[in-house]
Amino acid sequence: MSTTTVAPLTTEDAELLVAAARRAAEDAGVTVSVTVLDAGGHLLAFRRDDRAVLISGETSTRKAYTALQLNAPTADLVDAVQPGGLFHTLPTALDRPLLFIAGGVPVHRDGRLIGAIGVGGGAPEQDHGFATAAVEALA
Repeated sequence: MSTTTVAPLTTEDAELLVAAARRAAEDAGVTVSVTVLDAGGHLLAFRRDDRAVLISGETSTRKAYTALQLNAPTADLVDAVQPGGLFHTLPTALDRPLLFIAGGVPVHRDGRLIGAIGVGGGAPEQDHGFATAAVEALA
């Protein structure tokens, strides 16, 4: 029987994700906060620009946590928490509140979940684009 080893998300990877998301946001003229978590939900990298809305740091962290816990982009989960949705009661069932606003994206390597990035500060669709651009830059 063989086992597959997947390289974890490193601090260098996390820093690259933050830099790529920041560049994408700056190119769009938006100031954001960026959070990167490893597969265990531990903070690997965080950046909050002094010009960003203060709550954007908490927002980016919760978006990353949500993407990590559900292994899906938060943009894809918005409808699932509406009444009648698959996750309608989930936000109150976990210890840490989830945030179902676009801007959280899981990070995979060799088909396995190794972490997540969350971006907050722009419009949700912008944040999703910045996070996605960062993950693509890592690939």
